Amino acid sequence: MKLWGGRFTKETDQLVHNFNASISFDQKFYKQDITGSIAHVKMLCKQGILSSDECSTIVKGLEDILTDIENGTLVIDSEHEDIHSFVEAHLIERIGDVGKKLHTGRSRNDQVALDMKLYTRDEMKELDTLLKNLLSELFIIMEKNTETFMPGFTHLQKAQPISLAHHIGAYFEMFKRDRSRLFDIKNRLNYCPLGSGALAGTTYPLDREFTASLLNFEGPTYNSMDSVSDRDYLIELLSAMSTIMMHLSRFCEEIIIWNSNEYQFVELDDAYSTGSSIMPQKKNPDIAELVRGKTGRVYGALMSLLTTMKGLPLAYNKDMQEDKELTFDAIDTVKGCLALFTGMVSTMRFNKTIMESSAKNGFTNATDAADYLVNHGVPFRDAHGIVGQLVLFCIEKNISLDEMTLDEYKAISSVFESDIYEAISLKTCVEKRNTIGAPGTESMKQVLDWCRTYLNQ
Repeated sequence: MKLWGGRFTKETDQLVHNFNASISFDQKFYKQDITGSIAHVKMLCKQGILSSDECSTIVKGLEDILTDIENGTLVIDSEHEDIHSFVEAHLIERIGDVGKKLHTGRSRNDQVALDMKLYTRDEMKELDTLLKNLLSELFIIMEKNTETFMPGFTHLQKAQPISLAHHIGAYFEMFKRDRSRLFDIKNRLNYCPLGSGALAGTTYPLDREFTASLLNFEGPTYNSMDSVSDRDYLIELLSAMSTIMMHLSRFCEEIIIWNSNEYQFVELDDAYSTGSSIMPQKKNPDIAELVRGKTGRVYGALMSLLTTMKGLPLAYNKDMQEDKELTFDAIDTVKGCLALFTGMVSTMRFNKTIMESSAKNGFTNATDAADYLVNHGVPFRDAHGIVGQLVLFCIEKNISLDEMTLDEYKAISSVFESDIYEAISLKTCVEKRNTIGAPGTESMKQVLDWCRTYLNQ
């Protein structure tokens, strides 16, 4: 069944039909299509456009179709052009000519705009749940590791000592922002396009506010041309998902590095690793690598839709059908990556001793040695030069600052006393940094309290 054809004198070429059809992918929102149709019918009844009996018959028919699709009794086939024609054809087949009144006051343009918004809104809720699950796992790691010391890096060079809790906390902030972006997008998309018709509304006395309320929208859209041609919310979602994937990819990159033989900061659970077909010793971080790799796939979806939309005149154009496959794929990709990444992180074991040793051997406490001198009256620029000499001495001797004797310290500067060892201990270096946002224990306690409150909202 086609939703058009009266002015055509012959059937569509099969190749054209196949090229034009969208049911292979838009069947994904069969539930949203039926939900939107039920709301539309109830509104038509309220407005006296359909009788109560007609409304009840159509609603019952639609509900039965939904039930049959979900229990497998009714299989969505490829004979129909799209999910809209599939549902309407089966409705008419089941309830007769009254089913032909379903499409009164509605165009496929505003229908598909509605379906895509409903589907996107539902999927964004799932994305938010997955992000919150990940945040909960990160919080557990943070709570347990406020005194797990490790090197912090800039330029991939060891820089200053931090806690593992602080490092993981950086990603906690990233994924918090990702949730807030989804919230912002929902606020903008949550207006109902149904009732906009093909592009210029309809002459039927529709109550668009009523339809919007039935579908939990804030209200109706205000311009019918924009309503059927708006894909901004999908571009925004693809952008937000690209950012989520960028954050996951950065985290994966660090896990891959930390998992290497050279670092050995982490050990991945066997359930989230794979082996080599030829090298029996290998344990590869394939999940982290695949998440990193799939980031480009989501980026590609964003660029594809931006390119599709950039030259389209108002109002609806068939090009817009290209929004679905790439958006569906991107959503599925991000959902899968979030779920797998959360599982990988929750089972990952941290080698705390190796992390601490790495911080000590990388001169991450050099800045604190300079601060020690400043606190004893040495100008910072001079202190900087003195500590540089200390580092050169340690490199020549293949030792850390902690391993230097007091005499060796004094040979470079007489200002040093025995309290230098306490001043440059990793515990001191981290814990004395207690401004908000720093890795100190007291500061982290406040941050953990805020994170706990955030997760309990």
